[in-house]
Amino acid sequence: MIKEFKEFISRGNVLDLAVGVVMGAAFKAIIDSFVEDIIMPIIGLLIGDMSLSDMKLVLKPAIFEAGEVVKPELAIGYGNLIQMIVNFLIISIFIFFMVKAFNKLQRKKDEDEEAVEPEKSEETILLEEIRDLLAKKS
Repeated sequence: MIKEFKEFISRGNVLDLAVGVVMGAAFKAIIDSFVEDIIMPIIGLLIGDMSLSDMKLVLKPAIFEAGEVVKPELAIGYGNLIQMIVNFLIISIFIFFMVKAFNKLQRKKDEDEEAVEPEKSEETILLEEIRDLLAKKS
């Protein structure tokens, strides 16, 4: 069982996946900070000096007695949902451009490989000549 585990963990795909997950988590933290600290304050300013995370639909207001909350309010907080949608859109756009750039590089690499024709060996040249002679004889 230990041998199988060593074979499994030593495969390149497992390591690539682990690196991808770690990089994805780090990238998510960067995007979350970008959205929360830069994008959302700008959007909040545009909608009237309000933080999106504070946006909510109050279904039942809080009940206060003697300055203390007896029953907290019941509200649907939709501001955080809007923030997560913005996060998703920014991540999606960034990934789209990364994949597009990667595909462009891959196409260029493929074109470069196609442009360089491999040199034919002497055996291949000789066999082609024999083939051509046989074709003429027929």
